[in-house]
Amino acid sequence: MDLGLKDAAAVVVGGGRGMGLASARCLAEDGARVAVVGRTADVLEAAATDLAERGSPDALGLVADTTDADQVQRVFDELGARWGGELNILINAVGPGSVGGFEDLTDEQWRAAFDDGVLGMVRCVRSALPLLRKAEWARIVNFSAHSTQRQSAILPAYTAAKAALTSISKNLSLVLAKDEIMVNVVSPGSIASEALIGWAATVGVDGNDPYALMSAIDEHFGHPAHLPRAGLPDEMGPVVAFLASRRNSYMTGANINVDGGSDFT
Repeated sequence: MDLGLKDAAAVVVGGGRGMGLASARCLAEDGARVAVVGRTADVLEAAATDLAERGSPDALGLVADTTDADQVQRVFDELGARWGGELNILINAVGPGSVGGFEDLTDEQWRAAFDDGVLGMVRCVRSALPLLRKAEWARIVNFSAHSTQRQSAILPAYTAAKAALTSISKNLSLVLAKDEIMVNVVSPGSIASEALIGWAATVGVDGNDPYALMSAIDEHFGHPAHLPRAGLPDEMGPVVAFLASRRNSYMTGANINVDGGSDFT
């Protein structure tokens, strides 16, 4: 399907690897100009090369720490100057890394979870809005998580941050409707991310085997999907690309579960 993305200007925050990179690749393959933003220069450089090879004109990797408002603003100022002051797509795929039970997490870890998982998105949207408003059409897609609907005892800070992100995204969909900027959320289920594969190794499971990974998730967390395997990052990309495209002409304020089937709504 032609998503109407040729020459669209897109930023994927957290686009250097995993589900963010998978989303960026789908945009690139449809002809969008894609900038990936993150903290690690060599990862971003490799991602930009990959995106250019997939068809993205002027693919870029830009280093910024989203906990620093000045760094975030610098990135969007640079892109605005480079791309004619307009931006069509903002995707926020950064997630907090706080893992630990409620009684184990320090105040510092709670603050870090919200700084990474909520305020990072807020800073990016705030800096991007002048560019999004100037574009003929604009979309925002934020990554939440299925743990906001199905709790895990070791992820209270991560889940709380993602729930806040989901709530703010819903508010943005209301506030920005007058500008016809559509804001949606995707909630990945058990996707074979680097973090999940790393966890699997600690319990003696090959996380690169999606069937073995789902079995381990069932055993340790009691959260199996209806499908007998974990998802893959590349399976997130097309969903995100559609939500971010002009083909999505009337969906806003939605939270889309991509989870292999589950018992939550």
